[in-house]
Amino acid sequence: MTIPVDRLTDPAVRAFVAALNANDRDAFFAVLTPGATMSDDGSDRNVDEWTDKEIFSSRGHMEIESEKDGGHALVARYRNDTWGEMRTAWRFHVQDGKITRFETGQA
Repeated sequence: MTIPVDRLTDPAVRAFVAALNANDRDAFFAVLTPGATMSDDGSDRNVDEWTDKEIFSSRGHMEIESEKDGGHALVARYRNDTWGEMRTAWRFHVQDGKITRFETGQA
């Protein structure tokens, strides 16, 4: 069973997932703070390069399986044209309604 995006608890995380799934780069970056950081499987990555490769140029998509910690921790089936589908964990750090950092990796 999946959680519909519009039912995610945290508005910033909801906007992040909606923008990712819509392949909407402008909306995606609008929910991040300037200088936002991220990591993939424990290694810090360049946000612009990583999102271009793993989301926008490869049509990334998330189906949310569960959320915890007020909506700041998700488990999702993530798929893109490069890697196919995998079960992933996402962690979001939110301040003043914007995401300052997100971390992802295999779940």
